[in-house]
Amino acid sequence: MKHVEFPGGEKVPALGLGTWKMGVGDADEAAQLRALMVGIGKGMTLIDTAEMYGDGRSEQLVAKAIEGQRDRIFVVSKVLPGNASRKGTIKACENSLKNLNTTFIDLYLLHWRGTYPLAETFAGFEDLKAAGKIRHYGVSNFDVDDLDELAAEVPEAQCAANQVQYNLSDRGIEWDLYPRCQKDGVAMMAYCPLGQGRLINNAGLGAIAQKHGVTNAAIALAFTLRLPGMISIPKSSHEKRVLENAAAADIVLDAEDLAALDKLFPPPRKKRSLAMT
Repeated sequence: MKHVEFPGGEKVPALGLGTWKMGVGDADEAAQLRALMVGIGKGMTLIDTAEMYGDGRSEQLVAKAIEGQRDRIFVVSKVLPGNASRKGTIKACENSLKNLNTTFIDLYLLHWRGTYPLAETFAGFEDLKAAGKIRHYGVSNFDVDDLDELAAEVPEAQCAANQVQYNLSDRGIEWDLYPRCQKDGVAMMAYCPLGQGRLINNAGLGAIAQKHGVTNAAIALAFTLRLPGMISIPKSSHEKRVLENAAAADIVLDAEDLAALDKLFPPPRKKRSLAMT
């Protein structure tokens, strides 16, 4: 498994598990639980969730998946911007801790920008960190200008990660946001790395996938993982697809592969608006 280094030298899996739209009362929830546990077994021990996902039911599903093995799982959750006052951030985190049946969250993120001042939200993060309820904190859906504001308003903030939409179809961050995060030592997390499934059946990926003996999805994920400091969090409710996704961790795309992917999905040649789903 490839790894990404966090502040302080901690290494986390570069390929993790997303849970958006999971644990929302589906009849197939047992299959979703099995999929998460299979992923954990393949080394995908970083699991991303949020209070928003299923109004906490996603977090409750994660709690079942990590029961008895919490010490080997890196749990990521997020506070909604509408809850992100100083006191609201603390309350939201405590609710997530209950849902997750754990005493701490490894990485706690502001889900996106809201109306509360960043200084309030990050004061809440610092309170939670001091209390041992979170280990790291960061942001999600922050572009360069948002990071500039954060640096100006909360210069002492120890932002560990920025989670954004990134995949072959949405490469805008390569222009300026990814280099900025690399410069600042901020890990990046790619959500929707399969383009919400659009890339799975993309005909153009077939030849590269055949060359490596994997699925289109594995190639799309390997593309995100090629970048240092990038964590990819694909979501799948099916064991078979989780196993297919896990193969991405072992793929090294060569110059020929990358040239072909650039032709299919051209890199940005100017600033693009941050993609958000």
